[in-house]
Parts: sequence; structure tokens; C-alpha cells
Amino acid sequence: MVKLSVIVPFYNVQQYAPDTLKSLRANAREDFEFILVDDCSRDETPDILARAERELPGAVHVRHEKNGGLATARNTGIDKARGEYLTFLDGDDWLAPDYYPQLVSAMEELGCDFIRTDHVQCTARARAIHRVPQGRRKVVMNPRDAILPADRSTSVDYAYAWAGIYHRRLVDRGLLHFTDGLRTAEDRPWIWKLHREAESFATVDLLGVYYRRGVASSLTQIGDVRQLDFIRAFDQVVAETAQDPDADKLLPKAVRTYCAIISHHLGSIERFEPAVARKLKSMSAAALRRMPQDVLDEALDSMDIQRASRLRRLRRRPASSGVAA
Repeated sequence: MVKLSVIVPFYNVQQYAPDTLKSLRANAREDFEFILVDDCSRDETPDILARAERELPGAVHVRHEKNGGLATARNTGIDKARGEYLTFLDGDDWLAPDYYPQLVSAMEELGCDFIRTDHVQCTARARAIHRVPQGRRKVVMNPRDAILPADRSTSVDYAYAWAGIYHRRLVDRGLLHFTDGLRTAEDRPWIWKLHREAESFATVDLLGVYYRRGVASSLTQIGDVRQLDFIRAFDQVVAETAQDPDADKLLPKAVRTYCAIISHHLGSIERFEPAVARKLKSMSAAALRRMPQDVLDEALDSMDIQRASRLRRLRRRPASSGVAA
């Protein structure tokens, strides 16, 4: 019986993959499996993973013949997973020794659908601890109760899939898969669905994931058209939340977060290629018009003047034909 399945997508990370794999080896246990998904890398990553399949206990190497993006690679891993519990790691991040055994122990002690954990963000040589925005620790709660308030950072804003562990029953209920093909913000519809539809969760004081920030090949550092998938991701969040029995309570949070993300991208629009920057403005303006307008009005009224003014100007932008999210 496999206790834990660790799903690790890799894409052109030959520089970092050895550290990732070394940290997995320091977390190996006879009832753990490590599903290494190569998303059609074009560098030396496939050779590194082929060696790892022979040398890393519990390793399972899967290779995509076509690059599908992080969401699709994670879904491949979920479909292959045999564990009672599942978790994720990205191919350029790493772990503290014996972190996964402690994570499994916490899950077995609390017995909930999923657990969320803090992490260490690593930017060059700088280290910073980022905590789940949830004050109650080691207490099993209803995930829906951690979505609000709308004007504060909450658990749905801490969307890192690798910062936690998930019971297999979430797979069986159709709650753990990601929206196929999303290349950025893939974790946003995913975390919202978990918090709306799972029955129980907890947050624990367990620090063991080291998240490598600012990697040159990371999509967050590249201003190409793939970045615009955040619009499709948040359209999904708003549409699904609008169907929720508590939509009147939850939609303000979803819309306000969507607006904040649009404003964030517009505030750093110079990092986008010119054609992508124009498309960002057009698609964002269309997204604002798709939102429930009364909820959008309330969201803009609650935001600071700079962000609200930026979004109101965009909202007045004439509609462009032929541009869709």
C-alpha cells in the first residue's frame, strides 16, 4: 500500500533538478512514491530523470510527448498516483529532510480532507517565511469558513498546491484535478474549488518546502501570451462561485481578487511584449464587463484610489472585436 504520492512536474530545469531529486531522496520511505513528470523538456532534464528512476527509491518517470503546461503535468501525476495521500512539488524547488514523513503524520493525526502548510521563499540568497493566512493551527475547520473576508488575504489567496497534503477521497470526488491546459494561475480555480466543496481542512506549523522565486525560465518571469491564462483561470473562479449556494457572500471575494490581479499585471505592464500588453488591456477590459456589475462596483469602491482608478479607466475602454479570454 502506497501511503504518499508526490507529483513533481519538470520542464527545462536541468540546473535545479538535481537539488530537487536529492531532497526527495532525503524524504524517501518504502511506502512513498515519487511521480516525476517530464513535460517534454528540451534540455538535459529527461536524462536526469531517467537516472533518478533507477536511483531514487519509489521513483516513477513519466514523459509527455507534447508540452502541456503545469496543470496538465500535475493531472498526469494525479492519474498515475496510487497513494492514500497526495502532494505536489515543482521541479525547481526542494525540501527539508524528513519533511514528508512529518506531513503524513500530521494528516493521520488530524484526519481531514487536506492540510495547508507554510513555506520558505528563496530569491537568490534571500530567505523569507510565508505563512498560510489562517491563524488557527492544528484545528480541523470547514474550508468554506476560510474564504472570507473579501478585503483581507485568506486561505484562497494562498494557492500554492505544493504547500499541503491531500486525501485521496478528494480525487475520487473530482476536486483535486487542475483545469487542463492552464499555463498560469492554474492553482486559483483549484484552491477555490477545494475551499468551496471539500468538507474539512487544517493548517499546521510545519516548514519544509523551499520555493525558488525569480528563476529566469519561470513563467512568472516571462511576459509572453501564456501569462494571460490568468484571465481564463479567474473567469472560471467567478463563474463557478456564481453557481454556489452562498454566491451572494462569496462573489465579492472572487471579484475583488480578480480585480487586484488585473491591476497587478497592468501595474507592471512594461515587462510584457508590446503585442501581449495590448492584448492584456483588451482582455482585461472585457473581463471587467463580464463580471457581475453590482459586485464589481462594490469591489472598486473598497479598493485604494490608485488601483480603483486604473480599473475604472480600463472599464471605460471601448470594446475590441475579436478579442476573447
